[in-house]
Amino acid sequence: MSDHDKDELLKEDSVKDKNNTGGHSSDDNKEYEDICYVCRRPESKAGKMIHLPINHICVCQDCMQRSIDAMNNSNMNYADMLRQVDPNVLNMINMQDMFGMNMNMDAEIPKNQRLKKKKPAEDKKPVLDIKNIPPPHKIKNQLDDYVIGQEYAKKVISVAVYNHYKRVATNTMDEIEIEKSNMLMIGPTGCGKTYLVRTLARLLDVPLAIADATSLTEAGYIGDDIESVVSKLLAAAGNDVEKAEQGIIFIDEIDKIAKKKNTTSRDVSGESVQQGLLKLLEGSEVEVPVGASSKNAMVPMVTVNTRNILFICGGAFPDLENIIKERLTEHSSMGFVADLKDRFDHDEDLISKVTIEDLRAFGMIPEFIGRLPIIFTLKGLTKEMLVKILKEPKNAIIKQYQKLLALDEVNLKFEDDALEAIAEQALEKKTGARALRSIIEDFMLDIMYEIPKDDNIGSVTITRAYIEKKGGPLIQMRGVAAIEG
Repeated sequence: MSDHDKDELLKEDSVKDKNNTGGHSSDDNKEYEDICYVCRRPESKAGKMIHLPINHICVCQDCMQRSIDAMNNSNMNYADMLRQVDPNVLNMINMQDMFGMNMNMDAEIPKNQRLKKKKPAEDKKPVLDIKNIPPPHKIKNQLDDYVIGQEYAKKVISVAVYNHYKRVATNTMDEIEIEKSNMLMIGPTGCGKTYLVRTLARLLDVPLAIADATSLTEAGYIGDDIESVVSKLLAAAGNDVEKAEQGIIFIDEIDKIAKKKNTTSRDVSGESVQQGLLKLLEGSEVEVPVGASSKNAMVPMVTVNTRNILFICGGAFPDLENIIKERLTEHSSMGFVADLKDRFDHDEDLISKVTIEDLRAFGMIPEFIGRLPIIFTLKGLTKEMLVKILKEPKNAIIKQYQKLLALDEVNLKFEDDALEAIAEQALEKKTGARALRSIIEDFMLDIMYEIPKDDNIGSVTITRAYIEKKGGPLIQMRGVAAIEG
């Protein structure tokens, strides 16, 4: 036998080995569950799988038995067969695949739809150890490195998260059951709500899913189902159910699902979504699709218990300040104890006076608010806070650009007046910290374009005049005094 023939045989063996594992490596087979090719149920639900030699696909015993019965009983029509099929399984079965018609044998189960196997009880280790959970003051200190200001919010969220994961790690202990610490954070756009949660999840090393409430609708309508937020968390946990059941779900724009006022049509993206979220917030077992945002026959399903999942909701709640102001000034405007109507017009921290009654008036139903026991507010960003955001956090925007130019061996500097000018322009845009990036991108465009052209440039200093488009940056050549660009 020639060397060429040996090489060809080796290639064929490698292809066979790959086919034997359904297109996945043997390590993947050990880590992930087998999924029935017909009904798409994982082996944890369908039971032991039968491995067929035809492209080496897996079929559960239920689907195999029905296929054999169909072939043996040739006189049975389709209607009679459908009556014998379990309705719960029937909803997930593609009938063409069931009877072997037009079956695409080359199709593989996508890896994002495969579930990780549960570890044996003797090898099972807790996902969270109470000794490894940092205390509240350490959580806050770590948040201080990334989030500027919002001291009260960081203190509240640190204590709530610490108590929640103590509850998870100890499994609530004895007969005293500790309730969940779900949170509702209220603050203007760009004040750091999403960034705060994302930083928190990274520091705690737990899976995080960020969902947008604006895309959620009642089941059966166009849009994402309520369970899609849990499906996103499962994907973030690498399809590990146990890890996902101890993660964090952040639902942003929660104010967009408030009850619609003066409407005669069905409120499928407002009050109905609030009602649907109740069971998730309190803790229940829900069926969620694996690797997809909606349920269908060709996507495997898995049961996830939300009892230990921490839910954090956030929203800007526009016009909530008017509701608070109306409540605070509802006293008589006549006499010695009269309240002036414009007393709270210039109160920059009015949102911190919010109560549950104000949220109900905004359109949030009492059952929903009751499942978010911790309610706190974030302050709008001031000019001083914006300047600190530019330069103090570990991953500050200015530090990012300084690192980019340092790769070209150029030193980037910002004058204090320039930072104040950037903050002033950001305040005018009224989009919070999000405005900083767009402003810096605008004036840094020419600098990032021109500097790589000249290797003699040593440093660039950004001035207030350049920010206000009244002059240029100060450019210093290597070994030469600074000149204005």
